[in-house]
Amino acid sequence: MKMTNLARSIALNLMIAAGLVAPASAEVDFHDETIEWIIPFSETGGSAKWANFFAPLLSEALPGQPTVVVKFMPGAGSTKGANWFQKQKHKDGTLLFGTSGSTQFPYLLGDPRVRYEYNDWIPVMASGTGGVAYLNSEDGTKFDGSANALKGTNFIYGSQGATRLDLVPLLAWKLLGMNVEPVFGIKGRGDGRLMFERGEANIDYQTTSGYLKGSADLVESGKAVPMMTWGALAADGSIVRDPTFPDIPTFKEVCGATDGCETSGEAWDAWKAFFVSGFPVQKIAFLPKGTPQDVVDAYASAFGAVTDRADFAEISSKRIGKYDVFIGGDAKAALGTATSVPDNAKAYVVNWLKEDYGVTLK
Repeated sequence: MKMTNLARSIALNLMIAAGLVAPASAEVDFHDETIEWIIPFSETGGSAKWANFFAPLLSEALPGQPTVVVKFMPGAGSTKGANWFQKQKHKDGTLLFGTSGSTQFPYLLGDPRVRYEYNDWIPVMASGTGGVAYLNSEDGTKFDGSANALKGTNFIYGSQGATRLDLVPLLAWKLLGMNVEPVFGIKGRGDGRLMFERGEANIDYQTTSGYLKGSADLVESGKAVPMMTWGALAADGSIVRDPTFPDIPTFKEVCGATDGCETSGEAWDAWKAFFVSGFPVQKIAFLPKGTPQDVVDAYASAFGAVTDRADFAEISSKRIGKYDVFIGGDAKAALGTATSVPDNAKAYVVNWLKEDYGVTLK
């Protein structure tokens, strides 16, 4: 006997109520919603500029065109915010979290303050970046492509902490034989730039977005001199010039020109391992654990639409640089690169941190 439409509808509703059939998912729609994008750094740094660049573009691309607001939760070099995010669970897709290498490195090194687990989070977008180290105008006159004439200078550097992304410049300067004294405790790299501008520091480094937005003006006005970039990772694993700064030498080039600095061996391998972890896949946008797949897909599609814009290459190169952006499944694969370094590199860095800064991680 054929069921009438009414009978079929009643039977289906009873089956749904009994849990035998899942109701069809409603289409994701963020109309009239506000999405909070939490950045665990201060509003002056590169991560802030990265999120503020993507936020309005994401707002246009998400279904319902919600308002995307970037909020800041600085503290403990991003550990405070990451520990907070670990406790968050999915509610309605209105929470996004952004990390940097300064969040990845404490996780990799087993920092006891870490209470977060990257594998619990859901990456929807990841992007690479670069970094530029620069000197004040006086010391910049001594730089000739090598660090030989800089070894007798005492440098002061504003740092978030030796286990953060600052690990990369601090170790680079050590390999060059430079005497760089970090002042720990700043809340973001933008605060380090402010120290440099006030004359409280005479050497600094910024990730690409921070350099393009603030430090490039210092160079243009003659108050700073570029020293080197960290470079970019080529497909064959070699370090090449940063595509955003092709006229600035890489650390590898400066090291090769500096007496006593070797671009092979244990120290170099450790530096390169953390560079690879911290820069080619540096900034990652996450949804909290438990987020339904349809919401994850909506975010991945939105970020995909952003990067597919005809003007994306032009506008991004001016704000965040010329680097790869990974979406959805590619972001998940990129996360694996960002959160893994060889054991020998970890061991070298842990020993260096203890000997040079008295930092004990285990």
